[in-house]
Amino acid sequence: MSTTIPTLRAPAIKVNGKDTPLDGVPVHTTVLDWLRDRGLTGAKEGCAEGECGACSVLVARPGIDSPTEWTAVNACLLPLGSLDGQEVITSEGLGSSTALHPVQQELAVRGGSQCGFCTPGFVCSMAAEYYRSGRTAPAAGQCDHEHGPNGFDLHALSGNLCRCTGYRPIRDAAYALGGPEADDALAARRSIPPPQPAPTRLTVAGAEFRRPAGLDDVLELLAERPDAQLVAGSTDVGVEVNLRGVRAPLVVAVDRLAELREFEFGPGEATGAVGRGRNQLRIGAALTLSEIERLLAGRVPLLAQMFPQFASRLIRNSATIGGNLGTASPIGDTPPALLALDASLVLASRRGERIVPLADYFTGYRQTLKARDELIRAVIIPLPLASTGAGGVGEEPALTAFHKIAKRRFDDISSVAVGYCVEVQDGVVRRARIGLGGVAATPLRARATEDALTGRPWTERTVREAAAVMAGEGTPMDDHRASAPYRSAMLGQSLLRFYAQHLAPEARPE
Repeated sequence: MSTTIPTLRAPAIKVNGKDTPLDGVPVHTTVLDWLRDRGLTGAKEGCAEGECGACSVLVARPGIDSPTEWTAVNACLLPLGSLDGQEVITSEGLGSSTALHPVQQELAVRGGSQCGFCTPGFVCSMAAEYYRSGRTAPAAGQCDHEHGPNGFDLHALSGNLCRCTGYRPIRDAAYALGGPEADDALAARRSIPPPQPAPTRLTVAGAEFRRPAGLDDVLELLAERPDAQLVAGSTDVGVEVNLRGVRAPLVVAVDRLAELREFEFGPGEATGAVGRGRNQLRIGAALTLSEIERLLAGRVPLLAQMFPQFASRLIRNSATIGGNLGTASPIGDTPPALLALDASLVLASRRGERIVPLADYFTGYRQTLKARDELIRAVIIPLPLASTGAGGVGEEPALTAFHKIAKRRFDDISSVAVGYCVEVQDGVVRRARIGLGGVAATPLRARATEDALTGRPWTERTVREAAAVMAGEGTPMDDHRASAPYRSAMLGQSLLRFYAQHLAPEARPE
């Protein structure tokens, strides 16, 4: 069978510069548990679902602005095999009590730690931002409440929680950081590419973890074992493993497959592959949300609004766009935005590839058109509508927005999520696409609302009438996040807010 991977080397992870073997470790062991079993107890388990950041560690990953980036990830969610052959730095590897790292030094002198439980996680997340190649001091007057005078982006800490210190001294420590010294080994490491993903096969006690060498091997394996659990960032599967005790007999890692990490903005080459040769944005399913955000650099405003509201930076550093769509959750954040952008998916199997409109992809609660032997290869978004304009010469740009109604501003699950893309020409709505999440068993298009807007003048009267229609979209339910009436009310209010956001400044209500 082509998916059989011969064991040519002993599986190991380089931790704090030292190769550490993985022999005999159960397949479903998390990176966090493995590290702690080896005496590296700085990383803690606070929540086991990626919300507190106490387990944060640094991993050498391919960079956008440099060959390698030190990326902060949640060690509690990652299966150990996913880091075979990779490099990991823990808080212990950054510094010691007699030789503090600059991040540790600033947290100490500014009172950024009390009980200390969360501090190592903060240290690793802060160190990732400290080593970010693109971090520069903003121009005079360009600072805001989420960015420091040293260019430190506070979103780097959005996935780290502290119960006793309070965040001001932690923020003060972050904003006091300078740049790495010339002799900083971790800074120098960024100029060398990270290790290539190692083909891996671990078998312990009847369970198996595999990292095939290429996409063909994965598709061959899925054809033979359609029950295999695919993992990329493991931000969803990891929670199932930790909190519900799920133990799939076969886990297959696809996060570093080159075929799933493509990024193409603009006309694709006419290669004959499915979905090529179009004016489009093509995003590989295994690209993380942080990578996509930086590669797009704001060129798709709707997605630029969505990214900061998607969980936390720690989660976005691991979570992939294909994984978020593959779970088919009705409260996922990417589906409403992608529905508004008229996205399609490329599904691949040994039988070939096919394109499925995202609006047709979801068929029921966590059910989709994807066959058991298929995987999501890429997401396709038509251009230029998604980026700068509505598609024709002289036409006004499409109006876009992403609204997320949740109990917290960041790092929370949505009660309602709405993506908008409304084309207005000469004061008339030419076309409207509205994606909804959290109000039905699946993400869905607000078709009735779209019809109520299309062909009518873009005025407050039109929008108020359409908002009444939108309040009746979907089949919202009562749960611990929101009641059904609240969800319906938020739908209508969201459309009114969207209209107000796009009024000319002089026309906006006081």
